[in-house]
Amino acid sequence: MKSIKMAIVGAGIWGANHARIYRSHPFAEIVAICDMNRAKAEKVAKEEGIPLVYDDYHKMFAESGCDAVAIVTPDFAHADVAVAAANAGKHVLIEKPLATTREDAFRILEACEKNHVRGMVDLHNRWNPPIHAAYQSVVEGELGEVYSAYYRLNDVRWVATDMLPWAAKSSIMWFLGSHSLDTLMWMFGSRPKRVYCVSKKGVLNRPGVLNKAGEPIPEGIDTTDEYLSTIEFENGAVAQMENGWVTPNANPCVNDIKFTILGDKGMITVDASNHNMIQKYTDHEVIVPDVIVQNRIFGQPKGFAFESIRSFVDCLITGEEFPVSLRESAYGVLAILAIMESAETRMPLEVDYGCLSEDEYHR
Repeated sequence: MKSIKMAIVGAGIWGANHARIYRSHPFAEIVAICDMNRAKAEKVAKEEGIPLVYDDYHKMFAESGCDAVAIVTPDFAHADVAVAAANAGKHVLIEKPLATTREDAFRILEACEKNHVRGMVDLHNRWNPPIHAAYQSVVEGELGEVYSAYYRLNDVRWVATDMLPWAAKSSIMWFLGSHSLDTLMWMFGSRPKRVYCVSKKGVLNRPGVLNKAGEPIPEGIDTTDEYLSTIEFENGAVAQMENGWVTPNANPCVNDIKFTILGDKGMITVDASNHNMIQKYTDHEVIVPDVIVQNRIFGQPKGFAFESIRSFVDCLITGEEFPVSLRESAYGVLAILAIMESAETRMPLEVDYGCLSEDEYHR
């Protein structure tokens, strides 16, 4: 069976994870990595045995012989890379979200369709075991007609202060809201129709906010702390969605995750914020190791956040449809843009999907 030759654009934390996953996949071959900071790309290449290193992705697409590209740049920098990859005839796996502007979302869709290349966005919550179990119950009719849900997905503060040097150029709605909204759309089999959102600032943008080490950041992080969204879907379902990144750093889990979905015949609740499978105690702290989202077993990357990336390669090999399509991801982008605008105006907004039909969600 032919191997898929993978290239990566972006040599940060998650780009390195992509490299490890492709290296461990029996039918993937990691052939090249690119980053504007060539030293970062060279470091990952040395660690993961990647033969070619670039600081120009156009050159990489032309010379490396790759079949597909993983785009692991900051979220606002996806579109130009994705369009260039599609124009070069490369399939694309794009880290969430698809894009952060309406124009960029449509540009990516058009480029992939025009060049007959396949694309997927890494919305890995669809591979999350408890979330997927809930979805199976929904599609099998165990809950009857599902008509409401609540989803909370928050991060601790150090994600914004330490992990993402570009947090001020983005939003928690792109970083976590994209996962939350995709989960709700997937569960309901419908797109958002109308949204209303309120938001709050005052923690991360405060001068002197503390980083993970307890050191003050003089200028703070200029980003919104939290969004609370009410969403009406085209099929009549309703949901509440909470996304923030100001959970205290001492929280033993990076993510604070609560999910409830209600039908006329039953209800499912998920609490993935913590677990009792393994906990570590010292005189100074309590640690809950991540054994579900991303971990290693015998040196190999495991966890549902990695299974979505493996699935991209699997589907390229088998020809199966990706579990999440580019068009579904575009719906999410357009709805999040409406949510963020609603938060600014404090007014309900209809989501404008333009020329995108809703056929994707007709079960």
